[in-house]
Amino acid sequence: MSETTPEIPYRFERTHQAAEIVEGWGGLAPGEESGVTVGVAGRIMLSRPQGKLSFAELRDNSGAVQLFAGAKWTAAFDEFVKLNLGDWIGAKGEVVRTQRGELSVKVAEWELLAQARRNFGDKWRGVTDTEMRYRQRYVDLWANERSREIMNLRSDVVRHMRRRLWELGFVEVETPLLHPIAGGATARPFVTHHNALDTDFFLRVAPELYLKRLVVGGFDKVFEIGRIFRNEGLSPRHNPEFTMLELYQAYADYRDTMVVFEELVAGLAMDVLGTTLLTYGGRELDLTTPWRRASMAELVYEASGFNVDVRTPRDELVRVAGEVGIEVEEAWGPGKILLEIYEKTTEPELWGPVFVIDYPAEVSPLARRHRDGVDLVERYEPVVAGRELGNGFTELTDPDEQRLRFEEQAERARAGDDEEPAEIDEDYIRALEYGLPPTSGFGLGVDRLVMLFGDVANIREVIAFPTLRPERG
Repeated sequence: MSETTPEIPYRFERTHQAAEIVEGWGGLAPGEESGVTVGVAGRIMLSRPQGKLSFAELRDNSGAVQLFAGAKWTAAFDEFVKLNLGDWIGAKGEVVRTQRGELSVKVAEWELLAQARRNFGDKWRGVTDTEMRYRQRYVDLWANERSREIMNLRSDVVRHMRRRLWELGFVEVETPLLHPIAGGATARPFVTHHNALDTDFFLRVAPELYLKRLVVGGFDKVFEIGRIFRNEGLSPRHNPEFTMLELYQAYADYRDTMVVFEELVAGLAMDVLGTTLLTYGGRELDLTTPWRRASMAELVYEASGFNVDVRTPRDELVRVAGEVGIEVEEAWGPGKILLEIYEKTTEPELWGPVFVIDYPAEVSPLARRHRDGVDLVERYEPVVAGRELGNGFTELTDPDEQRLRFEEQAERARAGDDEEPAEIDEDYIRALEYGLPPTSGFGLGVDRLVMLFGDVANIREVIAFPTLRPERG
């Protein structure tokens, strides 16, 4: 092989991963040979030439194993010694345990599979520059074992989430990412243009309205795990594109889907962590079901001492809001002001888990009116460790009331609220006119759930390629 233009093979016959070797031959005694030849492949993570011998750590997706090379038995030994940290190689040889007790592959022959032309850092001690970690995740994943653990945790969560929902009888579906009208949530959308149709479309801010169309079409239980796009700022809890589970169940109300939600989250904790007793941010957190249910007004009183609710006179709510540092806008009604007070004084302090229930109708355009009062809706947000983990409600099924709610949203959009849809989704109203049975549903933030399970404070840690300002030059 030339040092400048090495010949790279088209494939390599790998027979075992590192973890399989550790599991299969971990019982070898020092100096013992297995008599079994294996083929392994991965990156060189550590290299220790010692005269006519050389030891290297080879790491693959499953773990690491030592390579044991010698001038007497390893082909191209001099080139092996010159390998750079980060080079990909494939090696074949017998599984042995060295005299010093290291389980190893005694390299008979090897091939260079890819050169690392850029340096990964001194002895792979880890990349600590945050900007580099997020922007060059391909470096971070090799240099920081914790990053690989989080990505594997995320995969496990989604895999078990699907399995549990299938076992409950939910059907997985896919709905459009391009929407002619940005609906289903209050959020500023991304806009794109379809050339052939000469029409603007919006990247979806929620799959809700399409999923409920499927319930109208006869699917009793549906779910989707997919990407959501919201043209909002960046924060430790927000990324402009993120992943959400959204599901809907016919013949159910919000009490029913609260049970589905809590049992799903607690079950996933058991699946991937083996327990419902977690530690997050240094504090204990118990996800054991059932979780507490409490109204927004009740929780505001417990946290702040303010005895207010959606029926409190607006002037009084404005006074309370001012006391806690909220600048009230003229267009806000009592429900919106109460929500702002709750989010300022209460939500960050809720360790939970708790279902915050019975939201103001003013801030819940797709939820059904509460059976105990027209000022409220049957809506809940599960709050865990001071942040909402999802959002669910008994669905609004009346097409006439839905039209009125859409018109109110459009009016707020015309008044300058760019998070409200400016158009009325006539097709969705038409779908409701065919009949939507009593239905409940929820959305669950997959990224935030992985943050919780992984004891991670920043959403960028659980997204393989988080949104960053583009590099210039």
